[in-house]
Amino acid sequence: MSDIRDEVAAGFQEIYGSAPLGIWSAPGRANLIGEHTDYNEGFVLPFAINRRTVVALGAREDGVIRVASAFADEVAEIALSELAPERLRDWSAYPLGVAWALGQYGADLGAVPGVDLYIESTVPVGAGLSSSAAIESAVAVALNEVWQLGLSLQTLARVGQLAENKAVGAPTGIMDQSASLLGRHDQAVFLDCRSLESELVELGFADAGLELLVIDTGVSHDHSTGGYAARRASCELGARLMGVPALRDLGVEDLPRARDVLDDETFRRVRHIITENQRVIDTVTALRTEGPLAIGDLLYDSHISMRDDFEISVSELDLAVETAQANGAIGARMTGGGFGGAAIALVPSEGISRIQVAIDGAFAEHGFSQPTMFTVTASDGAGRN
Repeated sequence: MSDIRDEVAAGFQEIYGSAPLGIWSAPGRANLIGEHTDYNEGFVLPFAINRRTVVALGAREDGVIRVASAFADEVAEIALSELAPERLRDWSAYPLGVAWALGQYGADLGAVPGVDLYIESTVPVGAGLSSSAAIESAVAVALNEVWQLGLSLQTLARVGQLAENKAVGAPTGIMDQSASLLGRHDQAVFLDCRSLESELVELGFADAGLELLVIDTGVSHDHSTGGYAARRASCELGARLMGVPALRDLGVEDLPRARDVLDDETFRRVRHIITENQRVIDTVTALRTEGPLAIGDLLYDSHISMRDDFEISVSELDLAVETAQANGAIGARMTGGGFGGAAIALVPSEGISRIQVAIDGAFAEHGFSQPTMFTVTASDGAGRN
């Protein structure tokens, strides 16, 4: 963290000609289990990871917000009073969208001071580790403090979700921002996406001799395009036809009726959500009563459900999961919204190298580009550094 903080401060100085007022950061997240359940008002179990987005902020005397980053050449600039979703474009829609969304949650954008922002990140983009929520959460905590808004972390999660839904145009749920804001060292966030009540759950990976390996396939995805939105529409259709407000209100006992009421595709989408919610609950129970060695089958079953019922996996993700499973992983699954991105594998520490070599070999044999692999640990959430 110290190196990237120094780089962000230097980048801010170079672009804006002065030192920043402060530096804030927020982590990406890995979702241990609970995929596509968040916008169905269900349960998720993500954790913040030790890869972060860092934001340097300086105050201005006018009402202008400027945003620059290490991953874009241009500096985006707009008056705070003119912020609107339809005016935001490209990567800057994430941080500028947060400023707009804070206005929707009570900030008087005509009265707060302008700001300059400079952003760098170690969260891989497009890997399913929520680089977008890391940007949103870092900017949200920075502006919340500098503008003296006093909003809770739970409200800032809603702010980030609103920015992503309206300014970016991605119909995502609230899981990613919640994990980035609420995460703690060696703990996952068990989140009820209807009530937004959350509990921290000890992971205990290190004590059990385990590590979580991320296998970034390099297959890019974009949640603001069709596949993600189509799955969400299927879930909404299923809930409507089943006569419930959200799929959260159905349990495994409702699956026989769902098979009778729904067409095959909608039934399979609904079955994934129902069974995935149950797997989240079962994973939390297993972690609390037996420890992480007991959750492997739940992780793998989650992947099979996403592959077959929700149909959001790709060949590279399937190969990563199957190869990890065959070479000693406790469990493995794709993580994130799907259609690319990363898989995760819970692996005995002494088996990391073996699994990495096996996955590299399998990808080469299938003619796939080599994946990027690294371990992550559960990290603290967003805040000032």
